Amino acid sequence: MTQDPEAKVALLDLTYPQLQNLVLSLGEPPYRADQLYRWLYGELATRFEDMHNLPQPMRQRLEQTASVRGLTPLEEKRSSSGLTRKFLFGLPDGETIESVLMLYDKRRTVCLSTQVGCPLGCPFCATGQSGFVRDLTPGEIVEQVLYLAGQLKEGEQRISNVVFMGMGEPLINYDATWQAVQTLTDSRGYNLGARRITISTVGIVPGIERLAGEGLQVGLAVSLHAPNDDLRQSLVPIARRYPLSDLLDACRSYIEHTGRRMTFEYALVEDLNDSLKLARQLAHLLAGLLCHVNLIPLNPTADSAWHPSPPDRVRAFHGELRRLAINSTVRLRRGVDIEAGCGQLRSRRTRAAGAARPPSRPSGEGHDVRAHPGKPIAFRNNRT
Repeated sequence: MTQDPEAKVALLDLTYPQLQNLVLSLGEPPYRADQLYRWLYGELATRFEDMHNLPQPMRQRLEQTASVRGLTPLEEKRSSSGLTRKFLFGLPDGETIESVLMLYDKRRTVCLSTQVGCPLGCPFCATGQSGFVRDLTPGEIVEQVLYLAGQLKEGEQRISNVVFMGMGEPLINYDATWQAVQTLTDSRGYNLGARRITISTVGIVPGIERLAGEGLQVGLAVSLHAPNDDLRQSLVPIARRYPLSDLLDACRSYIEHTGRRMTFEYALVEDLNDSLKLARQLAHLLAGLLCHVNLIPLNPTADSAWHPSPPDRVRAFHGELRRLAINSTVRLRRGVDIEAGCGQLRSRRTRAAGAARPPSRPSGEGHDVRAHPGKPIAFRNNRT
């Protein structure tokens, strides 16, 4: 995405030191950066005019050179229960992304997107089938949280958990994802605990290894979906690059470095990966690993030939894992009536507008996961 030299500075894209430099460039004392940062992330301000403890001349200069928010809410859908709300946002370049707010008894969880589309081409995922457009910036990721936090603030509630499980693969857009994590956990701003954040990946081994050494105890969830390489590679094309042996080694490294139990996501598809034989293979694969298996009956996409496993097969698969001492639960399906599955709302809107574009990178084999467009990512311990 080409940067317009006349474009205003997106404040949410800045790290704290960069924000300090901006404030100093305006001729303001350093403590003004703390005030501005607090307005952005603590008070959830959307306009400079609301930042009343900043001098009026400073607010006027900021208005001329910088922007507070960039997302435009386009559509909101609520489940019949009222416990799941899905949002479609417009980006400054006209692209769209989705976020989901899920309300539980004691938790308020936001599911974030990290890319417009996804380059990995998983056949059961609406986002993967729509192709890849671009990475999100750190500010575009963080702003999803801030917008939904503002929605909850009206009811005197607060977001308690953040999961990077929306559109895109977070560990491909690693630098922006990690900057967003650092911003959300910064005690000077939103101050969300790192242990309340989970990053989900289809199994980008270099990214998992890098995440293990970051020093923040964020959670890790790996979309597994199959207990052997042949089946997994048909469901997750990038698995051809990162076989299960390499993936599990990276997961062990994450557990060793963080001391945290990780999660394996397993979408149950009728007559594909839901047999008792495969449950036993899965139990053997994960034996001795500090992990939890989250079984998810497939959330079908439009025109999909695949169907979620029926309840009796879900119960049988779950029971077999428990019999073999694998910690597991069945995830409560949320928002099926509002297309809450990743990418479904965006795909429907794109089709309706007649603006569908062919996938620019239809599978994981065609996307270099080692490089951010225009900027190399230096993964530590990169095996590729």
